[in-house]
Parts: sequence; structure tokens; C-alpha cells
Amino acid sequence: MTVDDSPLLPVVDEDGAPFWEYAARGELRVQACASPACGELRFPPRPCCPHCGSFESAWREMSGRGRLWSYVVPHPPLLPAYAEQAPYNAVLVELAEAPRIRLAGNVVAGPDAPLNSVDPARLRIGAPVRAVFCPAGPGGGVTLVRWLLER
Repeated sequence: MTVDDSPLLPVVDEDGAPFWEYAARGELRVQACASPACGELRFPPRPCCPHCGSFESAWREMSGRGRLWSYVVPHPPLLPAYAEQAPYNAVLVELAEAPRIRLAGNVVAGPDAPLNSVDPARLRIGAPVRAVFCPAGPGGGVTLVRWLLER
């Protein structure tokens, strides 16, 4: 199923294209420095490692588990196109394997659930979450990473 309730879709650039390709396969991967002396994970993707300067990179699979690092429930909605879905959440998730990496998204009740499918009162900083993947936009052109609360 494809959700078309996301009028604001990501712009896929050359550096980030592999992230979206893996997401379309249901995999959460993060770019890593491929230099044997470094190996640092990095996000957002970029051509050069900010730690050692190497241009070598690889994509490491993550478990898809994390915790809510921050969230907001916009009142009123930030964009008019989202007004019908209010109240909805916008979250930052800290990845379990890479606490310095935080991904933006939404906590939803299921992969293809609307943005307002989780009561904002259920959100708590530190709450465990796991990634789910949902094709979005016209024809499912991009797969979004969304988050489910774990209990």
C-alpha cells in the first residue's frame, strides 16, 4: 500500500540515493567510513568522512531500533497541506547502534497509517521505537522510514 498523505517528500540526491534504495527494500542502512583506520557512521550521507577526510564509504545495516530523542506536535500544523492530519507528531529518533545519529520522521500506528494515528499523549522522550517502511507519493516513488512505539 502507498500513502499519499505526505505532501512534503524527500529530495533524493546522489549522496543519499542509497539510503532511499535500501529503504525501498525494507532495510535501514547508514553510511559509514570505509577507511580501516576510521569506520565512523555518518548521517546525513555525504561524499567525505567528517572524522578522517576519507572519500571511501559503505552502507551498514542497522537493526531499525532506537528511542525517541525529541518530538514536537505542531499547533497549528507547520504546513497547510498537513492541516487535515493534525494533531500529528514530528520526531527525532536516536538509533540504538549509533546514538550520535538521529533520524527525523513520524511515530505511526502502522506502516501505512496516517500521521495522526498515534495519540500525542503516548509519546515520551526515551520511548523505544522500531522502523517501518512505507512507500509514499505518486506511484510510491519513495519509501519513507516511519516509527512504531514498542512496549
